[in-house]
Amino acid sequence: MKKTAMQELLEEVILEREKSISVEFREALDFVITAIKTDYKEMEKQQIIDAYKADLHPCSDEDAEQYYNQIYNN
Repeated sequence: MKKTAMQELLEEVILEREKSISVEFREALDFVITAIKTDYKEMEKQQIIDAYKADLHPCSDEDAEQYYNQIYNN
């Protein structure tokens, strides 16, 4: 399956956190990880769904979400 930009970024940030020995840096990365997981991945998902519906394939919300899940959900 393909990965979105936010999925890729999240993986990179998690890897950097695991490598870090600085407690302060790890805490900062924890904040970034939480923000990506709780806010930014969902915003990106909605943008992909909206673009699919509007530009590529006029369809129902359910069909657009199914497209997203087939392509990007791991």
